Amino acid sequence: MRIIIAGGHGKIALRLEERLKSGAVGIVRNPAHVADVEAIGAEAVVCDLERATVEEVAAIAEGADAVVFAAGAGPGSGTARKDTVDRAASVLLADAAERAGVRRFIQVSSMGAGKPPRGGDEVWAAYIKAKTEAEEDLRAPSYGEDRSDEVPARIRDQRRPGRLTDEPGTGLVRLAPEVQPGAVPRDDVAAVIVALLEAPGTVRRTLELVSGDTPIKTLLGTE
Repeated sequence: MRIIIAGGHGKIALRLEERLKSGAVGIVRNPAHVADVEAIGAEAVVCDLERATVEEVAAIAEGADAVVFAAGAGPGSGTARKDTVDRAASVLLADAAERAGVRRFIQVSSMGAGKPPRGGDEVWAAYIKAKTEAEEDLRAPSYGEDRSDEVPARIRDQRRPGRLTDEPGTGLVRLAPEVQPGAVPRDDVAAVIVALLEAPGTVRRTLELVSGDTPIKTLLGTE
């Protein structure tokens, strides 16, 4: 499989690329990050999704089996970049994937998306708003679904992980439309994405993800 991963130098993306090896193509904004992606056996492409055109990104996605949006403005960014990265870059990537004929799109969203933010500050509210709007774009009817004879329909999945940690993965999770808030290792988020890519029965669903007691492969029927 050839998998395009936005946010290719992020903590989840690097773990995902390490699992996929030569099948992964990490999109990075900073040329200095290329070496880190290549060091784990993946390919790196420099592209700034805040400035790129749909055509430029579609050229990267051409021939891919799936696209994963794992990018984020990150800690310390303000409200403006929550919108330009967490929302607009996701929308751009999805449009580019559809234009390139890539039918599978997996979005790493956030628990709390789809609901009014509870507590937090202005930046947190902007983050949840951006993630919510990015999800809404993926759920909207696409050109491909209306005219499937001309453009493949977009197969869209959203995964809403809980609080992310750098603890070693356990391979045990809870994955459902709604779960109690909790934490989940980034290792396990990456492992779930790999399993999702092998499990076509999971498509077109929005699921929350935290640590649990069910093996990932058993849960997704890939064992």
